[in-house]
Amino acid sequence: MTRDLLTNPLTLAGGAILVLLLIGETLSPGFASGEQIVRLLTVAAILGIVAAGQNLVILGGREGIDLSVGPMISLGAVIAGNVMSGDDAAILPAVVAAGAATFLIGLVNGIGVTVVRIPPLVMTLGMTAILQGGLVVYSQGVPSGNAAPALMAFINRPLVAGIPGILIVWAVITAALTFLLRRTSFGLAVYAIGANERAAMLVGLPVGRIRCMLYGLSGLLAGLTGVCVIGYTGNSFISVGDPYVLSSIIAVVIGGTSLAGGAGGYSGTVLGAIALVLLQSVLTTLQLESYGRQIIFGLTLLVLMLLYGRQTRLRV
Repeated sequence: MTRDLLTNPLTLAGGAILVLLLIGETLSPGFASGEQIVRLLTVAAILGIVAAGQNLVILGGREGIDLSVGPMISLGAVIAGNVMSGDDAAILPAVVAAGAATFLIGLVNGIGVTVVRIPPLVMTLGMTAILQGGLVVYSQGVPSGNAAPALMAFINRPLVAGIPGILIVWAVITAALTFLLRRTSFGLAVYAIGANERAAMLVGLPVGRIRCMLYGLSGLLAGLTGVCVIGYTGNSFISVGDPYVLSSIIAVVIGGTSLAGGAGGYSGTVLGAIALVLLQSVLTTLQLESYGRQIIFGLTLLVLMLLYGRQTRLRV
């Protein structure tokens, strides 16, 4: 019992968060202050939102990983920035336009994987190249669009009890996704097709439609992440989403979701996103050169993946 608890990914991720906070506070007093923690959680929320879509795709099995979330984040940011153009009244249309565009792109990914039977890595990598090329042609490599002041305030400034609006949005997404996976027939179907697709087909589950929807939701959440990114930074550029591709996958794995699909959940991914952001912040606090941070970051992720990245029996 104790051994199972100590090797549970949720326990390990939670322990890693506490250790990283302690290390950060030791290196830089004030690192674990309330104000600094809120700032770190704001960054973690942006990663956590895109990781939510990645989580769904991975849970659906068939070695599903969405490599196109990076350019979809960039696309969402560019669309939102150009629709808003600094106008508060255009925030809602910007969110709808960015989400709709990336949702449709996600559906295309799903159709390619389910109908045309293209392997997920190949399909989403091909979509990545298409989107990156399209963004270059559209923007000519120049930052495009500006965030509305109200959106920037919502993302960066306290809204309720010192908590920025994006953390409230993340909490809502966490609750909604947890309910979807645990309490609905759709969620149970996702676990079923991820664990054994053939058996799911035999009992009559619409495997193709469910998997298409998972990729569509991944696209939608990537687009919403793009809106959050431009709200956080103020403007967008064509590679703004690139750092989130690997990070979103690793956050899911750290949280205990099996790469084979059918086992895991979003609560672990939330902790994984927070742990990753803390790790990045600690490495920055150490004032290491960029290559040093990359080496340590990569080695740490590999160790975590070796510890429990291939678990197949976890469901949280």
